[in-house]
Amino acid sequence: MNSADVGARRRLIVMQRLRERRRRLGLTQKQVVSRLGRLGVLTTNKALSSLEHGAGLDVAKLPELAHALECTVTYLLGMTSDPRSWAPDTTPASQQQGPRDQAAVAANRPRVPGAVPAGARPDWARRPDLARRPAAAPGLVNAHPPTRNPPPSA
Repeated sequence: MNSADVGARRRLIVMQRLRERRRRLGLTQKQVVSRLGRLGVLTTNKALSSLEHGAGLDVAKLPELAHALECTVTYLLGMTSDPRSWAPDTTPASQQQGPRDQAAVAANRPRVPGAVPAGARPDWARRPDLARRPAAAPGLVNAHPPTRNPPPSA
């Protein structure tokens, strides 16, 4: 990977981590802007939104952003997967597959109709309105539809 690729990947990680951490803490952008204001960093919701979408990343604001989001700069830069850790992981997070990378890999996998991805639950298990599988109609021994080729007659 050349330095331009590393820089682009790092910016992508920072923007994902900013948004992910804010959401994990249950904060709105307005609340983060308020926290930054108390730390002496004057910014707007629009500017924070731009940061979360990868535009206008100001390295000078990273320490205050980390403080407002209750994490470390090392975490925001993708060097550790633990928001409280200052020490980088042995394998940098920038080289690990993130949630978006895993989703991209899964999206490129051939899809079998009706198959449920590994680790996922089928719709009937996720949705409360489908929490129970439909029971077979009363009086039917087998709820499966008839096959195309009927069994040979004896």
